Amino acid sequence: MNFSRAMRFAVPILLGFVVGFLASQVQAEAIATWYPTLVKPELTPPSSVFPIAWGIIYILSGISLGLAWPVRETRGAVAGLWLLQLVLNFVWCFVFFRLRHPAGGLAVIVALLAVVLLYTWTAWKANKAAGLLYIPYILWVGFATYLNAFIHSHN
Repeated sequence: MNFSRAMRFAVPILLGFVVGFLASQVQAEAIATWYPTLVKPELTPPSSVFPIAWGIIYILSGISLGLAWPVRETRGAVAGLWLLQLVLNFVWCFVFFRLRHPAGGLAVIVALLAVVLLYTWTAWKANKAAGLLYIPYILWVGFATYLNAFIHSHN
């Protein structure tokens, strides 16, 4: 694998982890003090699951972008949607945890799910594997949407 090809995968993976780290800093205080007081559904996973799931998603997401990037016809759309999902991911953490606003978080996460679905479709057209790599992300954000909606309606 040559350097530029390796960077096509390494940069988005690293960027995902950087945004994830920044989000963890934004939400740390609320996770320690506010989040434990909320009524949550029985299906809520233990806190230790979230960083593992996000770590896997950041890796798969970066690989997906790296695979879809070479297709010139969809490159702009794929890159734009990929960046938008990363921004929305961070914004959700800020709105839900920092602002402690489940209703606002729900609006953001629904937008995030829509962008993730649109990215998946666009990436699929560029490279089938790039689209398939987003299936865990779709499932995770769909599940997170359920958790957010439950918290919004029960708190």
